[in-house]
Amino acid sequence: MRVEKYGYLAMLVFTILASFWLEFVVKVRVLRRASRAIKSILPPALLFLIWDAVAVSKGQWHFDSRQVIGIYGPFHLPLEEYIFFLIIPLAAIMTLEAVRNVKKHWTIGDEK
Repeated sequence: MRVEKYGYLAMLVFTILASFWLEFVVKVRVLRRASRAIKSILPPALLFLIWDAVAVSKGQWHFDSRQVIGIYGPFHLPLEEYIFFLIIPLAAIMTLEAVRNVKKHWTIGDEK
């Protein structure tokens, strides 16, 4: 078994480990408000997946088959790429909410 095959997946797992603890320790409540997170993540994720698909189809971009697990979805994009566009924005939202929880005076414009 080649370790390189799990490179992209390992980066995603590291991102989960590095940020998802904020949900429980800092109590950012992002996962409890899943519909809000989904509404924020899915539209740009779909656009970026389409962009990836076009770039791959034109040969402008490729995924190193030695660094992905080999499961491909629509448009010949690896599973890790679909997961990327969910995990990375979710981690960013958790980080933003953690800062807002710690710095109560810090506003970004969506406060009620």
